[in-house]
Amino acid sequence: MITIDEQITRDIPFLHIVKAENKDKPLPLVFFIHGFTSAREHNLHFAFHLAEKGMRVILPDCAYHGVRSENLSLEELASKFWEIVLNEIREIDILKTYFQEKQLIEADLIGVAGTSMGGITTFGALAKHDWIKAAVSLMGSPNYTTFLKAQIMDMRHKGLMKDITDEEVHLQLDALRPYDLTLQTDRLNKRPLLFWHAENDPVVPYRHAKSLYDELAATQYKQDPHLIRFITDGQAGHKVSRQAMFETIDWFVTHLKSTNV
Repeated sequence: MITIDEQITRDIPFLHIVKAENKDKPLPLVFFIHGFTSAREHNLHFAFHLAEKGMRVILPDCAYHGVRSENLSLEELASKFWEIVLNEIREIDILKTYFQEKQLIEADLIGVAGTSMGGITTFGALAKHDWIKAAVSLMGSPNYTTFLKAQIMDMRHKGLMKDITDEEVHLQLDALRPYDLTLQTDRLNKRPLLFWHAENDPVVPYRHAKSLYDELAATQYKQDPHLIRFITDGQAGHKVSRQAMFETIDWFVTHLKSTNV
């Protein structure tokens, strides 16, 4: 039986999904991070299948989302996008320590995955946390600085965020550079990384992830091609397919192998 527990630590609310018989065992742990305007429970289907494979899955609610919602308007929430992303990168480190202290992580086998904003967060987490052993980005962008510039141009075109100054933009760019994986690909250190993205995605540019993959496949991962993979969907738009879910499950089963279950 799969159990779903609502928990909170250090003011971070999350769902803890695991097989009942494995609850107190050290297991591979996977963080799965939701997208913009979404919430933790929207990824329970991923968590169920990962738990079925013997993993412990943590679904956090990002700041201003789910049970942490502050009823912000879409424009107000959008203005906090990068604050949310950087905060989540910090918070999964806190959650990792929480489960380590409880001795519930097997052999430091930890994976991170996410959709859209969660995929973007995954790339930034790889740039900051060397404890991540394997990762999956679904519709994410690793290019923080370029993506921010595109967001601001789009917002200004729509008549939103008109009051943001160039100085504020430069400050935000400076804050994002340490998390921009495209600026520090050596931080990956050949950790297993799966990309999934639709070519016709109208929200998060396909080319950002594909360009990084092409660079990595030709350099850092050239001698170990089994550690990196890019799956292109021709028609999904900005929606994760069922096949992408199963590819994600298989990636973690392959690269976070447990000996306890």
